[in-house]
Amino acid sequence: MSAVLQPREARLESITIDRIPAVCAIERSAYTHPWTPANFSDSIVAGYHCQCLVAPAAVSDEAAPARLPRALWSRLAGQTGGETLIGYFVAMKGVDEVHLLNITVAPAFQGQGWAPLMLEALSGWSRGQNAQWLWLEVRASNLRALAIYERHGFRRVGVRKGYYPAEGHAREDAVVMSLRLNESNSAWGSLK
Repeated sequence: MSAVLQPREARLESITIDRIPAVCAIERSAYTHPWTPANFSDSIVAGYHCQCLVAPAAVSDEAAPARLPRALWSRLAGQTGGETLIGYFVAMKGVDEVHLLNITVAPAFQGQGWAPLMLEALSGWSRGQNAQWLWLEVRASNLRALAIYERHGFRRVGVRKGYYPAEGHAREDAVVMSLRLNESNSAWGSLK
């Protein structure tokens, strides 16, 4: 069962070194081949755009499924230090583009619109960096993510064969996607 939070109850903040354990707990719960703590700390040190979506613990505790003990809910939701970690993303800025390296919503909060919210925030930040393109790779088997990216305006532009590790020493293809950043694909573009 997932908990339902409202967008006004969440905010984006920087991923800091002290948040890496909570981020990695979600990473391990969401993926068979998760990023390591070193992947996140290296991203922070390199100056990548590392953001997490958090909600106050009091709000998220009210949304916790009644069937779950509070300690289990806190662990599943990534709760630490008076906040609940809903999701996060890591992006690397290039000359005129931004490359989304990781975006994850905690399993307890998936299917509630948090990924599109984070994509919109990343798109806005990327425009502010004068980026013309937003790029990403996604596992070919991740149909849910592919659908979210396509609804956000990303287009499939290629395939990287054997890009991702898979079960049993196998490899999985990555779908390469891009989004041309302009005012017309921004939810806020018409407000200017």
